[in-house]
Amino acid sequence: MSDANIPGDLKYTAEHEWARIQGNKVVVGITHHAQQTLGDVVYVELPKTGAKVAKGEPFGTVESVKAVSELFSPLSGTITKINEELTASPETLNEDPYGEGWIIELELSDSSQLGELLDAAAYAELLKNA
Repeated sequence: MSDANIPGDLKYTAEHEWARIQGNKVVVGITHHAQQTLGDVVYVELPKTGAKVAKGEPFGTVESVKAVSELFSPLSGTITKINEELTASPETLNEDPYGEGWIIELELSDSSQLGELLDAAAYAELLKNA
């Protein structure tokens, strides 16, 4: 996998979610690897705005032609935005996983968890060893 598919400005989880840190807000999506493994995404179940999520806990699901997969929160916090476009156009996760295919934005409740996320190099290494 080329490093172009692992943006250096994001943080990652071993469950193939990414996090774009913007102060105390974090935008979350699934990685290129995740969408490629899933295949064509046909449905995304999103949480409600205002819901509290805990690091490592499921917050929604992605359904593809191959499988249904849970989405796991990379950090704890409160959901401040959801990408409602995914309801009508779930294929956006396949087409632009790091841009228009973002899933939720949350407000961090515990910034100490940031250090537990993988950087791009560590995530690339995880994929190599998978």
